[in-house]
Amino acid sequence: MSKQELHLNPLSSWIQFDKKPLIIAGPCSAETEEQVVNTALALKKLGKVDAIRAGVWKPRTRPNSFEGNGAVALSWIKSIKEATGLPFATEVATPQHIEEALKYGVDILWIGARSTVNPFTVQEMANALKGVDVPVLIKNPINPELALWIGAIERIYNAGIRNIAAIHRGFSTHQKTKYRNAPLWQISN
Repeated sequence: MSKQELHLNPLSSWIQFDKKPLIIAGPCSAETEEQVVNTALALKKLGKVDAIRAGVWKPRTRPNSFEGNGAVALSWIKSIKEATGLPFATEVATPQHIEEALKYGVDILWIGARSTVNPFTVQEMANALKGVDVPVLIKNPINPELALWIGAIERIYNAGIRNIAAIHRGFSTHQKTKYRNAPLWQISN
């Protein structure tokens, strides 16, 4: 099966900047099918969500921590999409994640902050995305290093992906702040 056959229904014009903000909502982690489907149905009922999200793979610092359900959770996506009619988004961190996510009909991929910091990882994912038309969201790296974030965006763009969104999640700092991740907007000036 070719990459084009894996993802035949791209969301080529799904972001409407002239209207309202794009809202992607859902649980941090897809822990059970019931949890994700029930959450998706509740979000659909609100009528304000544009896409459902759930972490299928969860990057963890320590071994033996819950790292997601992987391909098992991907099999739940069909139920979620049928129940809500909404596109589904999840984080990918390897070329294998990309291949599996597209095979199961994931509509929107995102590259997380931990992956964005590694140009080798981003390049491997960019190579896996060549020939695929899928929106890719790229979170800023954990530390305030704008060049890494721009580099990740450039690598994905150079792979032929044109539906790219930059996600500013804030930055980790050692300073006391009311946010988990300080926005530090000033670094982009």
